[in-house]
Amino acid sequence: MLIEDNLRRAAQIVADADAIMISAGAGMGVDSGLPDFRGNEGFWKAYPPIAELGISFVDMANPRWFETRPRLAWGFYGHRLNLYRRTEPHKGFAQLLELAEKKQGGYFVFTSNVDGQFQKAGFKEDFIEECHGSIHHFQCTGVCSDEIWDASGIKVNVDESILEAQNPLPACINCSRLARPNILMFGDWRWIGKRSDRQSMNMNKWMQDIRDKDMKIAVLEVGAGQAVPTVRMRSEYTAQMSGGTLVRINPRDHNVPLNQISIPLGGGEGIDRLYQLIN
Repeated sequence: MLIEDNLRRAAQIVADADAIMISAGAGMGVDSGLPDFRGNEGFWKAYPPIAELGISFVDMANPRWFETRPRLAWGFYGHRLNLYRRTEPHKGFAQLLELAEKKQGGYFVFTSNVDGQFQKAGFKEDFIEECHGSIHHFQCTGVCSDEIWDASGIKVNVDESILEAQNPLPACINCSRLARPNILMFGDWRWIGKRSDRQSMNMNKWMQDIRDKDMKIAVLEVGAGQAVPTVRMRSEYTAQMSGGTLVRINPRDHNVPLNQISIPLGGGEGIDRLYQLIN
């Protein structure tokens, strides 16, 4: 019964809002068939060859592999790039977009996901902040410049039996050195963050405009876990600073600050039930 009550409260909050901030973690993509890498067991289930090596997700998501084992590094990231390219966003994305586009103040998306699924679902590039970068953009491993380029049309062929990329590996468009995804990895001192910085400036301008016009904001968070709490912290901060309400949809990590709304459901189901109530 508590879930039903919270869903009704959340639906009213979203319906009454003048603008929506949508924040999302890896759980947002689960209903599209994407892995969320929750714990080593989930990661190794998705990548058996890496399980055989005993490498954890945190260890694998480290830029050093591009220097020490570049074919393995591009096997991992190339597989993910290919997976995200062929994945279709689940209907919850379209439902969120429909709700958000009706708002006077519009929307902004803040996500730690690097998969580009929001853009694929029709959300506008200028209203998305990808705080950990994007796998659909590349940079030089040697940082010969601060250039970031669109990876559309660049193919990475991966032998999935051993999770190794086949030559030729992606190369820098300036110096021909090995390229890498423009993703913030663990222990990453060479990530070029200017694209994400520009997105962050866009979000700050949007938030300032919402405040200047005294609009009511709803913060709708989907699938953001506690292991890397960047998205959760941003959601809570935005709700607090704007005087808005946080609606947190998460089947496991669904605890919320006082007077905010918790919906302990998966992303797709939670969005769909909210959408049906609002409509």
